[in-house]
Amino acid sequence: MADTSDNTDLIELDTDLPIWDRFFHVAPLVLVGTIDADGSPDLAPKHMVTPMGWQNYFGFVCSPRHSTCANIARDGVFTVSYPRPEQVLQTSLSASPRLEDGDKPVVGYLGTSPARKVDGVVIDGAYLYLECRHFKTYDDFGDNCLITGQIVAAYADAHFLRASEHDDQEVIHESPLLAYLTPGRFASIDRSNAFPFPADMKK
Repeated sequence: MADTSDNTDLIELDTDLPIWDRFFHVAPLVLVGTIDADGSPDLAPKHMVTPMGWQNYFGFVCSPRHSTCANIARDGVFTVSYPRPEQVLQTSLSASPRLEDGDKPVVGYLGTSPARKVDGVVIDGAYLYLECRHFKTYDDFGDNCLITGQIVAAYADAHFLRASEHDDQEVIHESPLLAYLTPGRFASIDRSNAFPFPADMKK
């Protein structure tokens, strides 16, 4: 274990309170799509998202108070759209509060298309789409839950796909990725370096 006793720059954080707003950390930023009980589409930005293992499973953190959670519990499906950096405004607008009657009219102005294999919508112009069937929801992460799904369909813009004839850095430079820097900032990633994996490392 590393000895940190001589590092005078270290500040112990109070874990009786949430720590995540005390420093910046990098996360994806996606829009999770569901259908409300009245049949209208809903899109909600999420950044606590991740693949669940090496197979085709996906998960994200949500609040049971949000309609996203109720919609998935009822319908058993959801979509995921990965916006481009130039779509950060649309992504932000999707977090607009609902009206008193529960309606979320801003979704109608974002530009959406129907999902292909599940009941739902995706935002137009994103670079990656996932369509998922609900797998399991894990409750009791404080006020939140972890929703997981099995990916039953996936679509990607050809410019964002890795290919043997293109250098990975070239792909990222020509097709930048949107990142959310918690709390409250974003970045466009257009540069990267190959990670120095040990020669015998395996998944």
